[in-house]
Amino acid sequence: MNALRNLDTGNPVATTLSNIIQHTILGSISGFFSESTARQPKKVFIAGATGYIGKFVARELVARNYTVVSFARERSGIGGDASPEQTRRQLGDSEVRFGDVCDIDSLNKSGIRGERFDTVISCLTSRTGGIRDSWKIDYRANRNLLDAAIATGVKQFVLLSAICVQKPRLEFQRAKLKFEKELMDSGITYSIVRPTAFFKSLAGQVEALKNGKPYVMFGNGELTSCKPISEADLARFMADCLEDPSKQNEILPIGGPGKPLSAKAQGELLFELLGNTPKFRKIPLWIFDLIIPVLSMLSKLFPKLEDRAEFARIGLYYASESMLVLDPVTGLYDGAATPSYGNDTLREFYIRILKEGCAGQELGAHSIFH
Repeated sequence: MNALRNLDTGNPVATTLSNIIQHTILGSISGFFSESTARQPKKVFIAGATGYIGKFVARELVARNYTVVSFARERSGIGGDASPEQTRRQLGDSEVRFGDVCDIDSLNKSGIRGERFDTVISCLTSRTGGIRDSWKIDYRANRNLLDAAIATGVKQFVLLSAICVQKPRLEFQRAKLKFEKELMDSGITYSIVRPTAFFKSLAGQVEALKNGKPYVMFGNGELTSCKPISEADLARFMADCLEDPSKQNEILPIGGPGKPLSAKAQGELLFELLGNTPKFRKIPLWIFDLIIPVLSMLSKLFPKLEDRAEFARIGLYYASESMLVLDPVTGLYDGAATPSYGNDTLREFYIRILKEGCAGQELGAHSIFH
């Protein structure tokens, strides 16, 4: 720098030359360090990383060059069948840490470890939809995650919620809404993602239809509709929340491409792809009017039946409510108002699983929802 300053001797040409050299060299050095800083990958902590959506989110963020830490149970997957080694393979190049998000000490010591993260993502969801499990996971575990995030200075929180919380009648919906409100009130930058149905949730009858059985639906099959979204498209949408300011500090309902599909239309699509004549079995909704009161009454005498009554209420809900945006004025579901995202279609998904089978699409405990 002294050599550069010595060029400035009062001569206008020398002064100009000195300025050009200083601006060029110093600007290049400054730009190098600025770009290096900007290119530092954000560090993301994901809870629920071994869930159906969580593992796709982890892989998507790794593909976008984020530094990803995935937090999982020692025994994860359906029925806890996945070993730590299998979990690591599932989550690719993310760093996998094991612990219990329901235990704040475990979360802090084994998960966060006092490190600085830019973003926390929660893909946590109740495994059964039972009353205690809903409040344990959908609320308490998420609250633990938010508390840990705030304590360590995390600036952003992305939450995987569900579109069905618009009309809360079930415990897992109430638990999700309680946490959503606390997240919005926390002061942290948030994105609350409320997807419609997953492709996985619409695959439950594929094998039955392949074996010649009828498609089971409630009523005439037109009572409910949804705009299902693939796991990969949903993962991309959630990753976009880290980068797109328009998706921050917002509640984000999201569906897949195309028009809403009724239950009957889903069945017709499967029969078409199978080349079979459509056969439907219609189940009347009034069957729930018999089951729910009986189970509710018995649960007062036998508390272990409490969740059984809740499962029946869940069944009624999904049999009678659409997974679309709810118009608060009319009280009607609005397919046109339900945003679409991605390119994966239900038709493509059905073609794939009809050819390859349903491995990886098992619902496990979540089968109660469908």
